[in-house]
Amino acid sequence: MAKANGKSHGKPAELDLEHELPAGDGDEGQSGADRGNSPAAAEALSPETELQRLKAERDTLVDRLARAQAEFENARRRASKEQQDFRDYATADAIKALLPALDSFERALHTSSERGISEGGDFRSGVELIYKQLQDALAKLGVRPIPAKGEPFDPHYHEAVELVETTDVPDHEILEELQRGYKFKDRLLRPAMVKVAKNPG
Repeated sequence: MAKANGKSHGKPAELDLEHELPAGDGDEGQSGADRGNSPAAAEALSPETELQRLKAERDTLVDRLARAQAEFENARRRASKEQQDFRDYATADAIKALLPALDSFERALHTSSERGISEGGDFRSGVELIYKQLQDALAKLGVRPIPAKGEPFDPHYHEAVELVETTDVPDHEILEELQRGYKFKDRLLRPAMVKVAKNPG
């Protein structure tokens, strides 16, 4: 046979331009193995890159966890302080209600001394014992008397009810305590009522 399918064996086969596929990009001519070996793909699949990404993600999560723990600890401390402050205020109110009883004990002891009741008497000893027990109980709670007589006048802790002109003591020194003042921990319960020296001129 001289011809097959209308084409000669002696000549190269002519291109069928009507049915020929269009030419692709340069990358499409590469095999799958060639594409996988490209620098970008190699970097994306690199274990070192994946490790760095995981480390960065871990650091972010650790930082968020540390922040959450710090916020929780701060909230716990605020709640604990608020509870303690509430207990202190409640205790302070109860102690304030007892201060007049302390004043009455002090006046009773002072009056008995003025009337000549002996310090060894049963009545005075009983009053002194009760007074000391009450003072000890308040001291365990954190109640302290405010120093007054002989101390410099401090408007934060003393209330001056009278100024006495004198040169016997330095100016603004407390001459006499009229009513004892008390502190509860660092909180002022009641200022001391005092007489204060005032040097003339």
